[in-house]
Amino acid sequence: MTEATRAIVFSRGDDHLLGILSLPRAAGTTGVVIAVGGPQYRAGSHRQFVLLARHLAAGGFPVLRFDYRGMGDSAGEPRNFQQVDDDIGAAIEALQANCPDITRVVLWGLCDAASSALLYWHRRRDPRLAGLCLLNPWVRSETTLARAQIKHYYGQRLLQPEFWKKLLRGGVPVGKAVAGLAEKLAQSFRPASRESGPELGFQERMAIALAEFPGAVLVILSERDHTAKEFLEYAAMTPRLATALDRPNLRRADIAGADHTFSSAAWRGEVERTTLDWLNSLRSPA
Repeated sequence: MTEATRAIVFSRGDDHLLGILSLPRAAGTTGVVIAVGGPQYRAGSHRQFVLLARHLAAGGFPVLRFDYRGMGDSAGEPRNFQQVDDDIGAAIEALQANCPDITRVVLWGLCDAASSALLYWHRRRDPRLAGLCLLNPWVRSETTLARAQIKHYYGQRLLQPEFWKKLLRGGVPVGKAVAGLAEKLAQSFRPASRESGPELGFQERMAIALAEFPGAVLVILSERDHTAKEFLEYAAMTPRLATALDRPNLRRADIAGADHTFSSAAWRGEVERTTLDWLNSLRSPA
């Protein structure tokens, strides 16, 4: 059972950040930091992070969910998902300060928070990180979006009798539809992740992190989510990432029928149970 839930305030530079700490009655040495995808605050869509934190704490794991600087109740200037390393590091320190027995930390993130978790490890190589829980990781580029749309939208659309009936009735502007498909096909052949100049794109840095992370990884993907489909498209065209997804330290779970934010109680419950089962395997390795 959960012993307590309390607010804590911690600092990064001159800015104060607010977090909510969920504590179990008895804890081990592993804690969880929930990184928040943006722009949103520590409760999450449909209060998912609140419910998740309580579930994991009831299972014996201290959990800290917090607002990045410039979001929710935290001070400072807003930052995007590639600029939150200091915030994540401060949250890990705050978790350990409030739970002195914690020596191993798991980062849990949905969408671009999953990306932030990988980018944090890529840049910091933080030895306290024992695990990464990544849900529908964000790898958006013109190429991945175009490939996902061609495969999962245009492909399905062409198989729908309603589309052809509408086309024959003149309800579909053929020229516009063909031009749109041609544009998506052209975009699908462009490089997917190189940023301007010699810098690696964030997607490439994510792939490197996943390939080199020495701890345990849980990847949870929604069946009906284009972000998840883009992630798989990017993996299919990135050998390093495809190989990383087959590493023995990585477990993958697909949530049937789920949307991007796991908006039903059933989908959220499956995420909670899957996450807790995986955390227990870290605490008591097979």
